[in-house]
Amino acid sequence: MILSMTGYGKAESQFGQNKLVVEIRSVNGKNSDISLKSSLIPREREVEVRQMVNQALQRGNIDLFANVEYAQESDNKTINKQMFISYYNQIRAINEELDEKLGYSGLINCILKLPDVIENKKDEYEDIWEQLKCCIKEALRLLTEFRATEGKKLEEDIRGRVGYIMDHLGEIEKYEAERIEVIKQRLTGRLEELSYSLDRNRLEQEIIYYLEKLDVTEEKVRLKQHCKYFIETLDKEDYPGKKLGFIAQEMGREINTLGSKANHAEIQKWVVRMKDELEKIKEQSLNIL
Repeated sequence: MILSMTGYGKAESQFGQNKLVVEIRSVNGKNSDISLKSSLIPREREVEVRQMVNQALQRGNIDLFANVEYAQESDNKTINKQMFISYYNQIRAINEELDEKLGYSGLINCILKLPDVIENKKDEYEDIWEQLKCCIKEALRLLTEFRATEGKKLEEDIRGRVGYIMDHLGEIEKYEAERIEVIKQRLTGRLEELSYSLDRNRLEQEIIYYLEKLDVTEEKVRLKQHCKYFIETLDKEDYPGKKLGFIAQEMGREINTLGSKANHAEIQKWVVRMKDELEKIKEQSLNIL
């Protein structure tokens, strides 16, 4: 089963009157880059969480968010009295020094907007660790399902494009005989224009040598083999993304060589079409796990 590296999973669990929410997002990346964006996860549990995420998702740029949604937000807020009094004394002194007439209510509103005056109550988060752990596992499961759905679409698209390259290669073969005859006529015509006395045996040898240099049989065979290996890798590998990228590079080399040796307008058109399909294959391969 092909998995995309792009995914999203969200899990919720009731925590008293409040709700525990875990969200995990993943996009493509060369390695496993995990970012834990939550104060709910105890420091001593961070390594365990990273191992859980890495084992489930393998690779990608991954962000994990965890928080508590409180049933009554006001019950979760508290005023830091020490900080409030400190701000109050400083602002009142500045107000008197500047001879400003900032009213009591205005002073209170000003202080309440300052940093660290309003705090969230510290819950005993260690009491909900097992519940949080289950929530993380569920979010990972849902994200993996999302990846599988996206992966199926990627696989269908990428298989189709490899098939198009094989079809285009078949179209190129239709012009092989015509291409050889055109090259022969071109060489003979140019030599005759130079009014040289031609040694026909020598000319035939030179034409054969030149045609061997422009022969694309090996490139076609190798390209077919690469396409076949690409599909086999899709079928057999659990996480084929990186290998598919390497195979696509080899396919590109053969297609480029075909184009440089073509010497035929119609063949060049089919080579351009193959390059277009290959670029899309490379883009899609980057997002395959």
